[in-house]
This record gives sequence, structure tokens and C-alpha cells, in this order.
Amino acid sequence: MKYIGAHVSAAGGVENTPERAHQIGATAFALFTKNQRQWSSAPLTEPSVAAFREACAKFGFGAGQILPHDSYLINLGHPAEAELAKSRAAFTDEMRRAEILGIDRLNFHPGSTLGVISVEECLDRIAESINLALEATRGVTAVIENTAGQGSGVGFRFEHLARIIAGVTDRSRVGVCLDTCHTLAAGYDLRSVAACEATFDEFGQVIGFEYLRGMHLNDTLKLFGSRVDRHAPLGEGVIGWDCFRYIMGDGRFDGMPLVLETPDESRWPAEIAALKELVG
Repeated sequence: MKYIGAHVSAAGGVENTPERAHQIGATAFALFTKNQRQWSSAPLTEPSVAAFREACAKFGFGAGQILPHDSYLINLGHPAEAELAKSRAAFTDEMRRAEILGIDRLNFHPGSTLGVISVEECLDRIAESINLALEATRGVTAVIENTAGQGSGVGFRFEHLARIIAGVTDRSRVGVCLDTCHTLAAGYDLRSVAACEATFDEFGQVIGFEYLRGMHLNDTLKLFGSRVDRHAPLGEGVIGWDCFRYIMGDGRFDGMPLVLETPDESRWPAEIAALKELVG
């Protein structure tokens, strides 16, 4: 079963997100459970949590069809101890919010060296940050998103993600979200069926499909290997439709949230419908 959706707004409360996803024809969705550009936020209230759970049940969204994203401010590999501690506390809070809502995974960008520490040290700090969050929570998987490789960010090589996973004590609660735009920007080709086969075979060998917990489906405005993150509508960028046709026809991508982050929200219903038509 393919679960296809988009990252919907949580304006007015997280309890509004399931209906917004349903209205665009989605069978999966992503959301922020708090303001993604602030360090702190008011705790989730019992009425809001209850309403969210009721709406998920009403519109048919199980825990494995929802992929929340954490705050953009968090850097789990920060080189400075005080800022690292702040990021770790914020990430653990995000994991707890997912747990409270009954969601079984949390998507996050791994972090950045800020040009101060080595990539290897940053990756090891991220793994330890995940360990601390897992110890403080229950039932939520930490899902690392691959990056485009802009600036001093890590996580753009499959080997980076594999090293983080290797440093996690409970590997049953760590996974990966592949963003197609980021993947191509980082130098993994997706522009043809043959390219997809080669890239996903490499993913399977370096990381393993057992760790894939979700995907962001985006075309890209920038060239292959550019290491620049610029999303485009499906089929209107460098990637083209072959990649999305491949993913929709491959059972390895079943049973996980496949989420649009394409730039024109008004086109999400049509993009979701087009992806559904491609499912074998």
C-alpha cells in the first residue's frame, strides 16, 4: 500500500491537520507539531491531543502514515556544548510531542559542523543526541533526513547516515527519510529508471531498506550534484517523472509516508492524484 500526501499546515492546532490532508486526497501527511522557527512552544493540551487522535481515526490515518518534522533550529551535531544541549533538549521535546500524539516517527535534519568540527565528530554527536532522546521517550523512531549538502551540513552522503545509525544503541528506533530533491542535489542520480536502480541499490547496500521510514517527493530546480536545495513541482524540474513512476511501482516504498513538499500547495491534489495513478 502506498501512502501519499503532503506537508499540511497546523494553523489553529495540530487537530486540524488530518482533515486538511483528507481534503487534498492524501493518505499520508507531514506536519509541524509546534512552530518550527521557535525554540519553545506551549505544551500540547489534552483537548487538542484528543481531537487530533479522533480526526486521524475519522479520516483513516494510522501512526505509520504520519511524518512530523522537528524545528529547523535544532542542530544535533552542534560543536558548542551549550548550544548542543539546547538542541538536544528541544529534540527530546519534539519526540515527546510525537509520542503524546500517538505518532510513531519524527523526521529531522541531522545537523551541521558549522565549519568548526570534523564531519566524523559531528556525525558521532548526532548519534549520541539520538541515543539521549530515545532513552527519554517510548515508541517513536528518530528518522534522519538526507540533505542536499549545502554549507557545512552533514547527512548528504549515504555513508554519513550509515555512520549515525551505527552509533545508535537501539537501532529498531532509528530510520531514514529520503528526499528526492536532496538526493539528486547530493550527487545520486534519479533522472532515469537505470539511475534510480543504481542509486537505490547503493542505498540498500550502504544503509539498508529496513531503515527507510518515509520519503519526501520533490522535483528540483538545480542541477545534478549542485548541493543546492530548491524544490520544484513534480515533473517540472531536473528529476522528471521517471523517478516518481519508479517509486510508485516499487514495493520497497510501500507502507510509509510519501510526502510532497513541492512549492505550489494549490497543485497538491493534482500531484497526489497523479502519483496514485502511477501505483502498480
